[in-house]
Amino acid sequence: MSNQAITYLVAACCGVFAIAAYTAWILIPAWTSYSRWWERIMAAFLSLYVLAAMAGVGLAGGLAIVYFWDNWTG
Repeated sequence: MSNQAITYLVAACCGVFAIAAYTAWILIPAWTSYSRWWERIMAAFLSLYVLAAMAGVGLAGGLAIVYFWDNWTG
Protein backbone atom coordinates (compact mmCIF):
# COMPACT_ATOMS: atom_id res chain seq x y z
CA MET A 1 0.00 0.00 0.00
CA SER A 2 1.44 3.36 -1.00
CA ASN A 3 1.80 6.35 1.29
CA GLN A 4 -0.88 8.20 -0.64
CA ALA A 5 -3.32 5.31 -0.25
CA ILE A 6 -2.64 5.20 3.50
CA THR A 7 -3.26 8.94 3.74
CA TYR A 8 -6.58 8.57 1.90
CA LEU A 9 -7.58 5.66 4.12
CA VAL A 10 -6.81 7.58 7.31
CA ALA A 11 -8.69 10.65 6.03
CA ALA A 12 -11.72 8.55 5.09
CA CYS A 13 -11.78 6.82 8.49
CA CYS A 14 -11.49 10.16 10.30
CA GLY A 15 -14.36 11.54 8.23
CA VAL A 16 -16.58 8.56 8.98
CA PHE A 17 -15.77 8.72 12.71
CA ALA A 18 -16.41 12.49 12.79
CA ILE A 19 -19.83 12.13 11.15
CA ALA A 20 -20.69 9.25 13.50
CA ALA A 21 -19.68 11.32 16.54
CA TYR A 22 -21.70 14.32 15.31
CA THR A 23 -24.73 12.12 14.74
CA ALA A 24 -24.52 10.26 18.05
CA TRP A 25 -23.54 13.10 20.39
CA ILE A 26 -25.12 16.19 18.82
CA LEU A 27 -27.78 15.46 16.21
CA ILE A 28 -29.70 12.69 17.99
CA PRO A 29 -29.91 14.52 21.35
CA ALA A 30 -31.03 17.71 19.56
CA TRP A 31 -33.63 15.73 17.60
CA THR A 32 -35.05 13.91 20.62
CA SER A 33 -35.27 17.05 22.78
CA TYR A 34 -38.38 18.24 20.94
CA SER A 35 -41.69 16.64 20.08
CA ARG A 36 -43.04 18.73 17.21
CA TRP A 37 -41.65 18.00 13.76
CA TRP A 38 -40.79 21.62 12.95
CA GLU A 39 -38.89 22.00 16.24
CA ARG A 40 -36.94 18.86 15.44
CA ILE A 41 -36.07 20.13 11.94
CA MET A 42 -34.90 23.48 13.35
CA ALA A 43 -32.86 21.79 16.09
CA ALA A 44 -31.18 19.60 13.47
CA PHE A 45 -30.49 22.65 11.30
CA LEU A 46 -29.06 24.65 14.19
CA SER A 47 -26.86 21.71 15.17
CA LEU A 48 -25.01 22.31 11.90
CA TYR A 49 -23.55 25.41 13.56
CA VAL A 50 -22.07 23.14 16.22
CA LEU A 51 -20.63 20.94 13.46
CA ALA A 52 -19.13 24.02 11.76
CA ALA A 53 -17.63 25.17 15.07
CA MET A 54 -16.07 21.75 15.67
CA ALA A 55 -14.62 21.74 12.15
CA GLY A 56 -13.26 25.25 12.70
CA VAL A 57 -11.55 24.28 15.94
CA GLY A 58 -10.04 21.23 14.25
CA LEU A 59 -8.85 23.32 11.32
CA ALA A 60 -7.32 25.94 13.63
CA GLY A 61 -5.56 23.25 15.63
CA GLY A 62 -4.20 21.63 12.50
CA LEU A 63 -2.98 24.94 11.13
CA ALA A 64 -1.31 25.73 14.47
CA ILE A 65 0.54 22.41 14.37
CA VAL A 66 1.71 23.02 10.80
CA TYR A 67 2.77 26.60 11.58
CA PHE A 68 4.65 25.83 14.82
CA TRP A 69 6.06 22.40 13.88
CA ASP A 70 9.60 23.65 13.32
CA ASN A 71 9.66 25.38 16.71
CA TRP A 72 8.53 22.23 18.50
CA THR A 73 10.87 19.79 16.80
CA GLY A 74 13.82 22.10 17.28
